[in-house]
Amino acid sequence: MGMVDFAGAGGDIATRMPEDHVLQQRVIIIAGPTASGKSALAIDLAREFSGLIINADSMQVYRELDVLSARPPERDLEKAPHRLYGVLAAADPCSVGRWLDMAVDEIRAAWAGGKVPLVVGGTGLYLKALMEGLAPIPGVDASYRAEATDLHKELGPEAFHGALASLDPEAAARIPAGDSQRLIRAYEVALATGRPLSDWQKDHPAQPPLDAAFAVIVLSPDREILYEGVNQRFAWMMDNGALQEVRALDDLGLDPALPAMKAVGVPELRRYLAGETDLETATDDAKRATRQFAKRQMTWLRNQISADLPVFEQYSESLRPEIFSFIRQFMLTPPS
Repeated sequence: MGMVDFAGAGGDIATRMPEDHVLQQRVIIIAGPTASGKSALAIDLAREFSGLIINADSMQVYRELDVLSARPPERDLEKAPHRLYGVLAAADPCSVGRWLDMAVDEIRAAWAGGKVPLVVGGTGLYLKALMEGLAPIPGVDASYRAEATDLHKELGPEAFHGALASLDPEAAARIPAGDSQRLIRAYEVALATGRPLSDWQKDHPAQPPLDAAFAVIVLSPDREILYEGVNQRFAWMMDNGALQEVRALDDLGLDPALPAMKAVGVPELRRYLAGETDLETATDDAKRATRQFAKRQMTWLRNQISADLPVFEQYSESLRPEIFSFIRQFMLTPPS
C-alpha cells in the first residue's frame, strides 16, 4: 500500500498515512473576500500537502480577465498545479452548474493522481454548490432565455427585478437587482415551466455531487485592512495593464450583459474609454466598487458558509503553523 508524506519537502514533521485512507474523499476549501490572501495560502498548502489548486472564482475562469480578476501570475502558477484558471472565453458565460461539472472532474482527477484538491475562491455560490449540490431543474428551451433576456434589456435591472417578483417572490427576495444572470435564470424557469424556480428547488432538494469530506477555511480580515489591500491592489492593476485589458475586451464587441463584462473594474474603466468620465474618477469608482464587492462577499460567506477554521486576518506566513496543523488533523481523521 502506498504512503503519502504530508509534511512536504520543506516541512519539519513527516506525517505518513496510507494513500487510500488519506487522499480519497478529502477536499480543502479556501474561501474569503477579494484581497484576503487566498491564493498565497493555497500555494503554501499545495506545496506542503501535495495539493492541486482548483479555481472557484467566477471571473478568474475567463482568459481575457487576467489582471482585473487578480488571476495568479505565471510565477505563482509554476509553484503548484492550477486548474480552471482562464479556461473560458469572455463570450462563453460560465454558470454555477457548468463550473460545478468542471470542478468535480478536476477533483476526481486530483484524487486519481494522488493530489489533495484545494478549491479556492470567493464565489460563494460555487462553493455552496460543491458542498451541497444543485437542485435539478427541467431543461429550458433557448427561446425562453432569449425572451427573458430581451425583457431585461427593455425594462432595466430594477423593473425586471419587479417583474420577477410577480412570478417568483422568493427568488426576487434573495437575488439582488444587479445580478442579471440569476434574475434571468429565475424568470426563464418560471416562464417555461409555469412554476417558480424556488418551488422547483423545494421539491427537488440538492444532492452533493461528491461523497467527500470538506475542510473549510474562511479568511475574514478586518474590514479596514481589507479595504486598504483592495485599494493597493487596484492601483497595482492600473500600473500593470488593467486599462489595456478592458480596451481589448471592448474591442471584442461583446454583449455588456455577459458576466465578464460586469467584472468589478470593467464597467468603470469602460466609461473612461467611452469618454464619459476622467481616469481618476473611473479609478476611484472601481476601487469603491471593489470594496463594496468585498463587503458583500464577507457578508455572504459569514451567513452561508460554515467555516471549520475561521481566520480573522489577512493570510500571512505567521499563520502557517495553525493552518498546517489543522490540515494535518483533517487529513488524518478516518472517513466517516
